[in-house]
Amino acid sequence: MIPVRCFSCGKVISSVWEEYRERIKSEPPGKVMDDLGIERYCCRRMLLSHVEVVEMLRRYQ
Repeated sequence: MIPVRCFSCGKVISSVWEEYRERIKSEPPGKVMDDLGIERYCCRRMLLSHVEVVEMLRRYQ
């Protein structure tokens, strides 16, 4: 689950998460973020460093 807003600046980033996740399979992440309008370093950090913990924990249920 991606946070709704960037922790540092408060910009809404969850609205681009699905498209970002699909497009990074075939394009460089930097180009995808540029195309989606994610320009601030803090917001880029949120997308680049996000780990889907829910998927990892689902195995242990």
